[in-house]
Amino acid sequence: MKRLNILLLLLTFCIDVFAEATFSVVPPRNVVEGKNFTVTYRLKDGQGSGLIVPDIEGCKKLYGPAQSTMQSYEFINGRQSSSVTVDYTYTYRAEKNGTYTIPSATITVDGRQLHSKSVTFKVLPSDNYGSGTGSSGNSGDVDVDDISTQSPDKQVSDKDVFIRVILNKSQAFKEEAIECTMKLYTRYQSIEGITSATPPSFDGFLIDEMNDVASLNEMEHYNGKNYLTAVLKKYIIFPQQTGKLTINSGQYDISVIQYERVNMGFFTTQRPVQKTVHVKPGNLSINILPLPQPQPDKFSGAVGDFTISSDLSSSSLRTNEAASLSLKISGTGNIKYIKEPEIEFPEEFEQYTPKAEINAAIAGNTVKGTNSIEYTFVPQSVGQFTIPAYEFVYFNPQTKSYETIATQSYKLNVAKGANAPTAATDQQNIQVKNTDILHIKLGNKALSKDNKPLVYSIGYWSAYGFIIIALIIILFAYSKHIKFTSDTIGVKKAYANKVAKKRLNAAEKLMKQHNIDGFYEEILKALWGYLSDKLSMPASLLTRQNIAQELAKNNISEDVTNQLITIIDDCEMARYTPGLTDESVEHTFEQASDIISKIENSK
Repeated sequence: MKRLNILLLLLTFCIDVFAEATFSVVPPRNVVEGKNFTVTYRLKDGQGSGLIVPDIEGCKKLYGPAQSTMQSYEFINGRQSSSVTVDYTYTYRAEKNGTYTIPSATITVDGRQLHSKSVTFKVLPSDNYGSGTGSSGNSGDVDVDDISTQSPDKQVSDKDVFIRVILNKSQAFKEEAIECTMKLYTRYQSIEGITSATPPSFDGFLIDEMNDVASLNEMEHYNGKNYLTAVLKKYIIFPQQTGKLTINSGQYDISVIQYERVNMGFFTTQRPVQKTVHVKPGNLSINILPLPQPQPDKFSGAVGDFTISSDLSSSSLRTNEAASLSLKISGTGNIKYIKEPEIEFPEEFEQYTPKAEINAAIAGNTVKGTNSIEYTFVPQSVGQFTIPAYEFVYFNPQTKSYETIATQSYKLNVAKGANAPTAATDQQNIQVKNTDILHIKLGNKALSKDNKPLVYSIGYWSAYGFIIIALIIILFAYSKHIKFTSDTIGVKKAYANKVAKKRLNAAEKLMKQHNIDGFYEEILKALWGYLSDKLSMPASLLTRQNIAQELAKNNISEDVTNQLITIIDDCEMARYTPGLTDESVEHTFEQASDIISKIENSK
């Protein structure tokens, strides 16, 4: 029996160790015409041979493959597992700007061929410096890829760092959803922080704001130059007036990191120097059109694209018996600001104040959600009654016309219910509709003869003592709370795990909804946000090298650090890889949760 247990343990070990091999491609990011970039083909849990990599049209292969291997081991809940990752890295030069495809590559593992997915990437045009201006050095422009050009002796100009206010349309109808994006553009690689000296104002608009983590992770070609970009804020705004409306973009203080060349004797190094610049994006105007006239009589003020449904709790009722009619409006647009529909109930029905619940959020360049209204009513008469269909009229900006949708009508049969209690009836257990009107309590009607003042009682002075003790406890707790919250770095570190778990919960919901892109985006936000809070570093300074150095200072093992960086690479690669299976998504979620737990439990 003991030998059998050992054999089973060895079999379980072998199954955990030898996982199925996978082969994928890690596409490049922020590729610029005329510059080198790398493409990495990644083989996990397998020994490969015969790698075949097709040429990339429009790009010249310089050298490769450069091969690197990483191996990791895990022992969780009594189960041993290992993972071996082999990266094959090729270096190319982008010959011309445009959009290109990395063809599927092939590798042989254990006699069978594995194929990577084909993915596309974009090559941006090279910088246009104009005549008489160099591309590097102190006398030339700032080069986004060369920190030696980002020296403190240069004045940070409004062409090096600026903020754009971007609207997704040049004109719109009143109440139509408009996407407004505050986007940072910088030629400097590092931004320490951004504060709003004067917040933006949207006079004449209702706004919905999306909170997001800004990070310099994308490059964009704008006005002949390449910039690192970050979306600072995204708003969905709904104009409430017609004519020319102006958006005041506010003012911002941006801390830019420049690099000073320092001679250390035998070698030189670059020392970061922080400089604060004041940025005012400038105001932006948009033309708002009035809704077409004449407006339909039953127009609800809704602008967008909607559907409607209804549900009746019961069609067979009795007098004095409560029932409900539920109305649900779904769609995109100004759903949060729709007027409450008025249902035409029969006069014989007593009506209560409707209960409304709105569940809506920003989705793309609009707001999407539902507006649910519950109408409670009580029939007061016997007979057959009809609740007519409700017609919901809204304006559709896409068709530029009013559209009408309707619920069904309902027929109700009302029978005689229980008789209401009379005045002569003694107090009974009856159902009341207004719980704030209760029975008069009957009891001993005799007047009290105890005239002893309350101040002479023990309970009176005991209450004073209790209040004093409670105040002392409250003041002590409040002082500790003030001391804790004043340490902003400590607070961020303390709540880093809690914030990450919230994002992981959001990622799990997206995973169950099979929203693969949203899942990987939320996982990356959880990991980057956790590292930013835990290491007390701005998101813009988080690089794989900085992460490894800071985690090492916090006594985090190299294996854990390598696992974390691998998960980040896998998530970034997955955003460009279609057709991922549910198993791979669940595996990524488990890895992300596990790696955060390992860092939290490391001392």
